[in-house]
Amino acid sequence: MCGRFALFRWPPALAALPGFPPRLEPRWNIAPGQQVLLLRGGAAEREAALVHWGLTPAWLSDLSRAPAQARAETLAEQPLFREAFRARRGLLPANGFYEWRGPRRRPFWMSSAELPLLSMAALWEAYPVGERVYLSAAVVTVAAGSQRRPLLLDAAGEALWLDPAASAEALQALLAAAPLPLRERLLAGLGNKPQEEGPQCLTPA
Repeated sequence: MCGRFALFRWPPALAALPGFPPRLEPRWNIAPGQQVLLLRGGAAEREAALVHWGLTPAWLSDLSRAPAQARAETLAEQPLFREAFRARRGLLPANGFYEWRGPRRRPFWMSSAELPLLSMAALWEAYPVGERVYLSAAVVTVAAGSQRRPLLLDAAGEALWLDPAASAEALQALLAAAPLPLRERLLAGLGNKPQEEGPQCLTPA
């Protein structure tokens, strides 16, 4: 399950998008319930926004049950996800994410040698409170052996995922596509707790 990721370095093109927070701080240990950077298709180009990591449809009454992950296999059927899957798809940029494995739950840093910035497929929702509207998101996950990992998209996959006219068949094919290759590094565990923050989280074992 993708429960933590990091975004500490991004290209100028990303920072130039409309809505990109002018004082976005680098983060090495982003956890569910915190603010994450979401990219979505704007009227003419992509736009960025800070959103809550935990999907909150407008009809959700118990916000403590807002899911941070959405299983790719059931997006089209699950009432919590199907409307967002149809019309509100976005991307969560990340430099990498964490996996904990084995009986001792040892942490691994998962990243790409070819892509310094990963694009994790996501769904987003708008939650109105009075005169304000709050945005939220969930990362889409796929099976990876005994783990669940974020659905990672290349440039062509990003364009299809954000295309409002994408067909259901094309999206389903994207959900089932071969995963992007990743490299892994065993970590010392300095970022095991969500409150830990900083580059020391990536200290090798």
